[in-house]
Amino acid sequence: MAERETRTEASRLTARGMVTRDRILRAAADLMHVKGVAATTLDHVRAASATSKSQLYRHFPDKELLVSQVIELQATELIERQRQQLERLNSLRGLERWRDALVQRNALRGGAYGCPLGSLASELVDGDDEVRLAFAGHFGEWLGLLVRGLTRMRDSGTLRPDADPDKLATSLMAALQGGYLLAQTSRDVTPMKVALDMAIDHVKLYAVKSRSGESVL
Repeated sequence: MAERETRTEASRLTARGMVTRDRILRAAADLMHVKGVAATTLDHVRAASATSKSQLYRHFPDKELLVSQVIELQATELIERQRQQLERLNSLRGLERWRDALVQRNALRGGAYGCPLGSLASELVDGDDEVRLAFAGHFGEWLGLLVRGLTRMRDSGTLRPDADPDKLATSLMAALQGGYLLAQTSRDVTPMKVALDMAIDHVKLYAVKSRSGESVL
């Protein structure tokens, strides 16, 4: 219901109002990613977005609504980036390119702040079952992209018939999220790359071997 009301309200905004709303939302997303949800106040958001109190409260009358919209923004943009890579995944080299893109993106901030979606989840999932289910849906969509990519690899003969795409995808996602956390605490993406390398090495155990004994890439 709240989401439907938010969409209805957004549809009534002028072009200028949409720009202001987007500026507020993106400022909030950046602050919550860097500072955390609990440490981010509406006053912080107002200052970072260069908006007045009346503008802020017109679009987001309370922090709960703002947080829910930040979750949707982060999830939508992250999953779209993942979709662009994983919808074409059909090889071990493609899996390595996926790893490289994630590590390189995280290296832009020296490994700080963690996964945009995972960091929010770690703060919020225990407080509200509806929020937990929303995160479960977002991570499920992300995981599904990996599962489908690995399934294509199995069906095309890159992976053996006994490879389990669901289990392999879960191991990759677990390595990724653990790697994000280790990179965040050390301010170094090396542990993230190591974790993903180990998970990909596990996938390679199921690679079909060519006559020369090398894995089919």
